[in-house]
Amino acid sequence: MSSAKTSRSFIEKTLADITGALEQTLFAEELARQDGLLQSLDPRAKLLGALAVLVAISASQNLVVIAALYALTLPLAYASRVPMGFYFKRVWVFMPFFTGIVALPALFNVFTPGAPLVTLIDLASPRVYLAITQPGVITAAFLLLRVGASVSIAVLLILTTRWAILLKALRVLRVPQAFVLILGMTYRYIYVLLHAVNNMFLARKSRVVGRVSSADDRRWLAASMGALFAKSYALSDDVYLAMQSRGFRGEAMVIDEIAWRARDGVWLVVFVAVALGAMIFGRG
Repeated sequence: MSSAKTSRSFIEKTLADITGALEQTLFAEELARQDGLLQSLDPRAKLLGALAVLVAISASQNLVVIAALYALTLPLAYASRVPMGFYFKRVWVFMPFFTGIVALPALFNVFTPGAPLVTLIDLASPRVYLAITQPGVITAAFLLLRVGASVSIAVLLILTTRWAILLKALRVLRVPQAFVLILGMTYRYIYVLLHAVNNMFLARKSRVVGRVSSADDRRWLAASMGALFAKSYALSDDVYLAMQSRGFRGEAMVIDEIAWRARDGVWLVVFVAVALGAMIFGRG
């Protein structure tokens, strides 16, 4: 494969990834504005209910109970008009890969002794024995299912709640102001940064004609990283001064109001009851 072809593939792939991330963000905001079941609930009810279910998932010692909690998210996602394919993709495309790397050692008898399920190596002299054990498979299954169910609930909460409203709900629930402010600024400006990176890659692609060596690509990448750092540093000063000039005195304000209704209390009771039931039935 020629270096020119490699260079084009790298830039085009990076452009596609950045653009895809930006599009997914806009799509998530559109989903949060739709007229669905979870979108109609007060964000405090959703947040407290999600926390209760997450605690139940962590405390449960039963795979069936954890799987049942995950299964309950599916009708909620459907009733909230979340595209099911998009929902599955957000949770199950990358999560098994990263979690699987962590869970992989637990499969073997070296880390999780027990009855062998599959013997991989069995040498008499020198004695070398490696097998996948039954307790190891159960441990890995617990980890994968717990992470999958927890990520599913977090994704569902974010997809059905506008980010600004979610941050306001966190403040109402007495989450420290510094934490909420850092979370909000990070979420907001990571996409500004992505947009800047996208423009830099697009400018690079539009100016390159002919073959480009790998060394030139590395030099351009290093220079771009430095320029991006300087730009983000200058932007942070500009944003802080702009916030000060608009009246910011340490507390971020949101124009939209949130109002607690009777149905929000009913749904919160339902979420907490489900979580308590899962903890009772999921005891080992």
